[in-house]
Amino acid sequence: MKVGEAKPVPMAIARDILSKREKEGELLYEQKLALEHLKKFTKLSPKKAESLIKEISEVVKLSDEVLIQIVDILPKTPEELRTILSIEKFSLREDEIKKILEIIKKYV
Repeated sequence: MKVGEAKPVPMAIARDILSKREKEGELLYEQKLALEHLKKFTKLSPKKAESLIKEISEVVKLSDEVLIQIVDILPKTPEELRTILSIEKFSLREDEIKKILEIIKKYV
């Protein structure tokens, strides 16, 4: 298999990709394990995950990796969100953090 492009995707989209490949044919052992994990721990549909990413992006500019971690983890408290945001080279204001958490609540 040739890799055309590598980019981070939310767990919901990864689950869909692996589910489609499973229907097309046999998955490798690691892919089966990944699919089992994704089925157990994915909390949103792909559509909701993409909408959440878009909505958060309208509030504040974050890296794709951080946006995807937010979507996959769905933090509930400012402390959880700050932990995810700690890899960014800047910190968000309190009002931005509250706004992001309000957006997340709509999707949970």
